[in-house]
Amino acid sequence: MVDSAAVRRIAVVGAECTGKTQLCTELARELGGTTFVEPLRAFVSARGRAPNAQEQSEIVLLQKEAEHEAETRARERGLRWVFCDSAPIMTAVYSLTYFQDERLLEGALTHHAAYFATLLCADDLAWQADPGQRDGPAVRAQTQAMLLDRLRGFDGLMIHVRGEGADRERFAREGLLALD
Repeated sequence: MVDSAAVRRIAVVGAECTGKTQLCTELARELGGTTFVEPLRAFVSARGRAPNAQEQSEIVLLQKEAEHEAETRARERGLRWVFCDSAPIMTAVYSLTYFQDERLLEGALTHHAAYFATLLCADDLAWQADPGQRDGPAVRAQTQAMLLDRLRGFDGLMIHVRGEGADRERFAREGLLALD
């Protein structure tokens, strides 16, 4: 039985420009939850560049710390939802995409199993580059395919999120509430 008072950590994943940040912000507002600045986005903003191969594990650690802090805040405030703007699985997939490095994958999948659910954002939005990022539409499609491949066989709760704007948010919200 699921504890109705428990904080639910939701992984919101997808390649660059799949609406993760907006979705996290809107769901946190609508459902009475919290979110945080994506650690990769904060890294790029602070350093003016994307992380290199040796810095990928730092991004994973920053992600886990941000999730833990958000969960603690949610518990203290009596909130039920933490919307994780991305997850270690994305850093592991980017390590594969850019550096052909699989070392983060096993730990990321283990970590992923602890989420209440995953919102998997489709790459069906018009491309708009994130500042300081290196992707483009072709890399987004490659990364999305790699993510889908790595999550194949994952037996956790997963909601595939598609559409634009309010439709995308409604689809995600209704899916989560049906699981709750």
